[in-house]
Amino acid sequence: MNSPDLPSSDESTVICSAKGCRAAAVWVLAWNNPKLHTPDRRKTWLACDEHREHLSQFLGLRGFLKDVVTLEEWEASAR
Repeated sequence: MNSPDLPSSDESTVICSAKGCRAAAVWVLAWNNPKLHTPDRRKTWLACDEHREHLSQFLGLRGFLKDVVTLEEWEASAR
């Protein structure tokens, strides 16, 4: 996995990627667009509990969604 471009917890709180949402993110949705990205490339969206399913469905319908993990797991894997 590519390392995420997420601020460390001491910099600021990471927020949900859903439009207009300001809630703290607890999920990382790893995705890629196979028409634009190499197979190993992972882009990320962040999600709060409320928007995780909606954002996952949006990416999944397009065949882009590769993985959904907690923010804590994602940060641990980047170390």
